[in-house]
Amino acid sequence: MLIKWKKASDVNPSDITPKDVFLNRRKFIQAAAIASGASLVPTFINSSLAATTPGYGGKKYPDVKKTAFGEAEKLTTFEGLTTHNNFYEFGTGKSDPFRNARTLEPSPWSVEIAGHAAKTGKFSYEDIIKPHQLEERIYRLRCVEAWSMVIPWVGIPLADIIKRFEPNSKAKYVAFETLVDTKQMPGQERNALPWPYVEGLRMDEAMNPLTLLAVGVYGEHMPKQNGAPIRLVVPWKYGFKSIKSIVKISFVEKEPPATWNVQAPREYGFYSNVNPRVDHPRWSQKKERRITGEGGLGALFTPKIETKYMNGYAEEVADLYKGMDLNKLF
Repeated sequence: MLIKWKKASDVNPSDITPKDVFLNRRKFIQAAAIASGASLVPTFINSSLAATTPGYGGKKYPDVKKTAFGEAEKLTTFEGLTTHNNFYEFGTGKSDPFRNARTLEPSPWSVEIAGHAAKTGKFSYEDIIKPHQLEERIYRLRCVEAWSMVIPWVGIPLADIIKRFEPNSKAKYVAFETLVDTKQMPGQERNALPWPYVEGLRMDEAMNPLTLLAVGVYGEHMPKQNGAPIRLVVPWKYGFKSIKSIVKISFVEKEPPATWNVQAPREYGFYSNVNPRVDHPRWSQKKERRITGEGGLGALFTPKIETKYMNGYAEEVADLYKGMDLNKLF
């Protein structure tokens, strides 16, 4: 079954980052670092290492509904699980998640549902996704570090998940929490960030049709270093809002803490919507470097493109922020 879902923000098949680039980035050279240790410039790793890295991906989902976009995209095979990626639970370098995520055990997995809802408790990964039809959503991912990708995610609209647990009128926000386990996530032995990593959305943001609870990419189970087995994808916000390896979802009355907002509130707002009009204090957000199918050093010299307001999804989400000054409430 084909879902007809076409907006001004829709992604063309030609925009999709090829699978070998998304999962098998080569020879990274770290050229710049921000105070937190995150790089603004692509770094490259050895392709032979990528081919030997075990991951949770590679297992196909049997029944995924295709959207109207990307259906003709030719995907490469899984040869390794690596990425130009931020996942500090495995280290602060771009290749650290790829190198270290082999220790993550995404099965068995459970997610605790807590807070102001009729149905709470611990639910297995299977319990969370089984009642729902998985679908493919091709979204742009814009990192706050001014690089971007286009990724075909597999997942479930978060609104469908939320409705199952029947939050009540006190539930104004949805809070998310990542696993804490230094054996599985060795980067947590360092104090790069306070653990667990936490994030939050306003309830109306969480219920927006674009918000996705993702369980895979390219029709397959989520790779470990990309947030296996279950993560958030909020395409109009900077990538750090899309929390990975979720173990707890809470329905809360007050604005919940969000890790980067707590860590550096002058640099990372609670909302963190993609906005080229509001620069980061240490770099411009007006343009981004798209990670494309170019291999090797070519990725370093890919021309920058203009960043779109709300990452190009303003038509679908701008009404959520009507009357708000997003230059101040960034």
